Amino acid sequence: MCILCGELVMNVHWTDQPTHDKEFKRTVVVGELQRDRMRDRLRRAFYVNQILSYYGLSLKDWGGSRYILADKKGRQEIVNDLGDMWPKAQQMANGRLDPLDPGLLAYLPTCQAKTYRKAGAR
Repeated sequence: MCILCGELVMNVHWTDQPTHDKEFKRTVVVGELQRDRMRDRLRRAFYVNQILSYYGLSLKDWGGSRYILADKKGRQEIVNDLGDMWPKAQQMANGRLDPLDPGLLAYLPTCQAKTYRKAGAR
């Protein structure tokens, strides 16, 4: 149990495992590797948010161990990992999230263009 939040520490989901870990040990990453894990985790959340924004949803990291999935109506749900997030996102969106939806595929380049414009404006 985590002494700070009283939450049970669970195994790390494979999506949070370092990409260079050939042995894929289901252990919690600490020390210097924690910074890389968090950077990768935030990067994944950024890309997932580009997809979720099409459906009116968003995903935020919560303490490096969970995510908060939210919709525009203010509903929020805690999800354990990205594998847990997709079914809950479909429930919140009241429909199937189809990665091959023509509307989504047309939306993604415009979403990325907005991101690049914001980055260039600094």
